[in-house]
Amino acid sequence: MKNPGAGGAPVTVRPLLSSETSGPLPLCFPRHPSLPLLSGAVLRALAILCALLLGACTSIPLDYPKTVTTAYPPEQAGPLGELSSSWHEQYPGDSGFLGLSSGRDALGVRLRLIELAQRGIDAQYFLWKPDRAGKLLLSKLLLAADRGVRVRLLLDDIFTPNFDDEMVLLASHPNIDIRLFNPLQRGVFKYPGYLADFKRANRRMHNKSFTVDNNVTIIGGRNIGEEYFDLKTAGTFDDFEMLAVGPVVEQTSASFDAFWNSRLAVPIAAIGSAGDTARVEQWRAAMREEVAPGASGLYAQAHASTMLREIREGQVTLTAAPATLVSDLPQKLKSNPADVAHRTMATEIGRHMLAAQRELLVVTPYFIPLESGAANIEALLARGVRVVIVTNSLASTNHVPVHSAYVRYRKRLLEAGAEIYEIAAATDGEASDWGHSRERLTLHTKAAVIDRTTLIVGSMNFDPRSIQLNSELGLMIRSPLLATDFAGEVGNTVSSAAYRVELDERNKLRWVYLGDGEQYTVSREPQAGFGRRFMAGFYRLLPLEDQL
Repeated sequence: MKNPGAGGAPVTVRPLLSSETSGPLPLCFPRHPSLPLLSGAVLRALAILCALLLGACTSIPLDYPKTVTTAYPPEQAGPLGELSSSWHEQYPGDSGFLGLSSGRDALGVRLRLIELAQRGIDAQYFLWKPDRAGKLLLSKLLLAADRGVRVRLLLDDIFTPNFDDEMVLLASHPNIDIRLFNPLQRGVFKYPGYLADFKRANRRMHNKSFTVDNNVTIIGGRNIGEEYFDLKTAGTFDDFEMLAVGPVVEQTSASFDAFWNSRLAVPIAAIGSAGDTARVEQWRAAMREEVAPGASGLYAQAHASTMLREIREGQVTLTAAPATLVSDLPQKLKSNPADVAHRTMATEIGRHMLAAQRELLVVTPYFIPLESGAANIEALLARGVRVVIVTNSLASTNHVPVHSAYVRYRKRLLEAGAEIYEIAAATDGEASDWGHSRERLTLHTKAAVIDRTTLIVGSMNFDPRSIQLNSELGLMIRSPLLATDFAGEVGNTVSSAAYRVELDERNKLRWVYLGDGEQYTVSREPQAGFGRRFMAGFYRLLPLEDQL
């Protein structure tokens, strides 16, 4: 999905997603009562095991001392300050947007923003890996801190790999503060603590934002890791974000502050040990070598991204539009999952979907509508609303249990008239912007388009976990140009890299491949081997749906 928000003429919309239809709906609404996942005997056995294992673990000090801090006012100095000030003068009340679909562009833009930072960088992520991309960004943040920029890094702890000591070492810098959100217990074993404290540990911060000087922010579905920036060949994620300026930036900073100062945000110093401080200078030296003139490493490649070049040459402009940042509050993670009052993000999105008149397009890697959502879709389709769903195929998904839950509703929605497209796992060695072939692709974009007038981009999947258990945030942008551009790019994508799921004359499922200049039909989950099909069938037997 290319670059909605880059200005210029709208992308041509293919007939696949024509606007001559109708549509609204909330997809994952009222929650079924929780189902037991395991028998009482199994749970008791696991509890005993956890008690033994946790003897070697340390508890999490949620009351560890920390200082309440808030975002700085928008910085006036430097290129970003000038951009922000100029924007507010020219477009009072509107925000400006630029789509980031290319992984190379997304990494390059972040690196450049760090270099331009004057006073403060706030980054909030569900996952940050210590791989090439993650370490490169951390090293650049270190250099920014060296020149006086305050860095606040807030990470969820569930899937962020253990590199506590390195993080503690970075946080020893006077200008760097790192906190883990809702951390798991540490010691010899980390994840048994998840089971031992399941009620708390199962609630996660899924928010993703990257804000510089309170002037510019990036919001969307990307985590920090090689696969999210398209650097891996064996497995990469097709993702989408919005770079934004204007009023939504300060709204993002307010959301960040709420999580940053929450009791569940624990300073990294409470978790690990500082280690050898000489390593910090080694990181600096390595980073200086990486950015030296003539260097040809990852930094140089990211810095040569197409978007950065076009920005430097004045070929890219932001698209102005009224918009709102919608964010759950940290209180959601401490409330009863059935408490609808704390589902700020899901409620607001659902309200806008219900107000649609012609068409709803949903793009999500994980789609589980539940009984109530499926009924809402059926009602909308019955009154002529067009509903288009783009999600992963069994072959392309990275969460087979989620696919197993989704297929419970697939045929039913097709019978009601929904249009469903599943992304192909491989696209004949399609080259990425880095120049290497993509061997396997997974959809990771989370977005929706309502009536070609409103575009929603953020961290929320259309599944029970995002709706009920995790916190999420996203942008609600009221722009026919951006909405039409994005819908057109989705149409281009499914026309070349997806299967259209249909019902044949016997009311059986079939998958029609929409390849470049070719078309063929298969009668079972395409590209998925026996192992995946077997596991998908196995997971369907388990009562996992409310946890996915």
